[in-house]
Amino acid sequence: MKKLFELNPALDRAALARRFATHGRVQVRDVLTPETAREVATVLAKGTPWGMATGAGDENRQSFRLEEIRTPQGAERVNAAAMGAQNNSARGEYGFRFAHYPILTAIQERWDPGGPHEILLEHINSESFMALARDVTGMANLIKADGQASLFAPGHYLGRHIDSHVAEGWEVAYVLNFAPPDWHPDWGGYLLFLDDEGDVVEGFRPRFNALNLFKVPQSHLVSYVPPFAPIGRIAVTGWLRSQ
Repeated sequence: MKKLFELNPALDRAALARRFATHGRVQVRDVLTPETAREVATVLAKGTPWGMATGAGDENRQSFRLEEIRTPQGAERVNAAAMGAQNNSARGEYGFRFAHYPILTAIQERWDPGGPHEILLEHINSESFMALARDVTGMANLIKADGQASLFAPGHYLGRHIDSHVAEGWEVAYVLNFAPPDWHPDWGGYLLFLDDEGDVVEGFRPRFNALNLFKVPQSHLVSYVPPFAPIGRIAVTGWLRSQ
């Protein structure tokens, strides 16, 4: 029987923890075994009914299911929401647009009971994965994770923000990457970290089988994916929480 999710036993947790302690962020490469990384990538690429997430400011975030997007009225609403995000970004305000499948919402609303995405989030909430997160971050209070599948296709981006929702117990953001191994820098979709003056101080290339962890609040963005980029910047993203 195939395994869906298994951590790489050879990870140097001590070295990763030192990196995180110094910078507040780290990219854990080859985080899963090769076999299970390929399995997760297949589930995400071939089995995800991609909807759309848009945002025009913190107060105007919207999520559209695939079934809605396929209707004329739904397509019109998505286009209007995407234009609102674009206009916000053009004014230098917060905006975003990317394809997604909200796994936690899907579980709560029973979109696909027992489906592979539900099982995947169970693995992310498993003791083995949470122990890795606690070991690397040094945060013994991490107890659970939420998650969504995300796809940054051409024209998609996530504007600069800091995620200052610490009152809700959002401690560490995670991005479990399954981008093609040959992802080119010109294709965008980088996770970039900024200082107070807006300069990029570090960036993580979209990779295959790599886990990004970073403390919040921390100024960051996902860079624009240009029209000529291939479709494939896929990840599972979410929050590691203390409550």
